[in-house]
Amino acid sequence: MQAYILINCNTGSETTLISELKELPEIIEINGVWGKYDVFIKISTPDPNGVEQIIKRLRNHPDVVDTYTMHVLYGQGGTIDNE
Repeated sequence: MQAYILINCNTGSETTLISELKELPEIIEINGVWGKYDVFIKISTPDPNGVEQIIKRLRNHPDVVDTYTMHVLYGQGGTIDNE
C-alpha cells in the first residue's frame, strides 16, 4: 500500500517534525513544502492496515495539526520507469 500524506504542523516545528519522521521506515520520501501544507510524505507498507497505523501515529504527534491522505490507485500511472 502506498499513500501521499500532506501535513499541517505547528509554526516553526517543521524541521524537527521532518527529522523525527525520517526515522519511520514506512516513509520513503519526505519534504517541507510551501503553501497550504507544511510537510509532504510518501509512505509504502506491505501491511493493508499500515497506512491507517501511520496516519494514527501522525495525528497523535503533538506538532501535527492536520493531515490529508491520498491513497495510491494501482494501475493508474506510476513512475516514468513503470509506465
